Amino acid sequence: MSQSQFVSKCTVDALAVAAQSLISGHLVAFPTETVYGLGANATDRGAVAKIYAAKARPTDHPLIVHILSMQAMGDWAEDIPAYAIALARDFWPGPMTLVLKRSPLAQDFITGGQDSVAVRVPDHVVALALLEAFSAVGGKGVVAPSANRFGHVSPTTAQAVCDELSSYLSVDDQILDGGPCAVGVESTIIDCTGSSPKILRPGAITAQMITESTGLDVVTPSDSNDAGKENIRVSGSLEAHYAPAAKVVLDQAPQVGQGFIAMATTTTPDGVIRLASPNKDVEFAQTLYASLRKADELGLSHVVIEQPTGSGIAVAIRDRLMRAANGR
Repeated sequence: MSQSQFVSKCTVDALAVAAQSLISGHLVAFPTETVYGLGANATDRGAVAKIYAAKARPTDHPLIVHILSMQAMGDWAEDIPAYAIALARDFWPGPMTLVLKRSPLAQDFITGGQDSVAVRVPDHVVALALLEAFSAVGGKGVVAPSANRFGHVSPTTAQAVCDELSSYLSVDDQILDGGPCAVGVESTIIDCTGSSPKILRPGAITAQMITESTGLDVVTPSDSNDAGKENIRVSGSLEAHYAPAAKVVLDQAPQVGQGFIAMATTTTPDGVIRLASPNKDVEFAQTLYASLRKADELGLSHVVIEQPTGSGIAVAIRDRLMRAANGR
């Protein structure tokens, strides 16, 4: 099936059609500020099953519910702590997912059988317009994992979604083209089921930002006092993930014929194929996934990546690169 049969420009009419398509049990891929998501009606078991099938995703791997505003948290969650409300006020719409105690609306088929639910308000005009149109026809929320096969590189353009998933979508499914994603790596996931916020997946909302918002110390995956404790299962938390077909090698000298991603201040050795030369960490995040996809398009066997150092979004980049280096 050709791309034109899937991809729609984001007109008001197209968004209304997409919202109705979601209500009818079909899939709609759409842009967020982080990556493109593959959306389904979060209360429709059959529609959600189509996501798992299209992605070849394990059914115990939970999904994130995308909602129109923080007021909709109450539909999906119970016993919401004050610090979670503070985070929602400060960072929604934005690249942050909160894990909360689930309400009866959040069923096992989206939570992976857990007693918690993950929710977020995306910061993208198309995503919010789609959620508004969906709400207008009775929708409560849209689950939307990244619009790629499970374990593969997340898509940051509509073309990447089409390349990755067109063979697995039905004729009634759609892809909304809202241009390239601004952030480029997935949302920060914060466990809000305990007395303090706990980062389960790093992203653009950092530990320092969370502390400034809540006044609380933040538990991170590297905290030694948290070792051995079983985490809530969340998207993108497996050791091997975000991986291209090419082998990802970190912080080594690239060899002739290999791909190379590094800051612009690092020179490219002779015979090495430069895939990206970002000037800042933010640009590194924006271009990372597209660069990894480019490596596969070129048929490269190896991609060497010089990791960014420091804090901020560099932490999220290193997290994704560590998982990519472990393969699929």
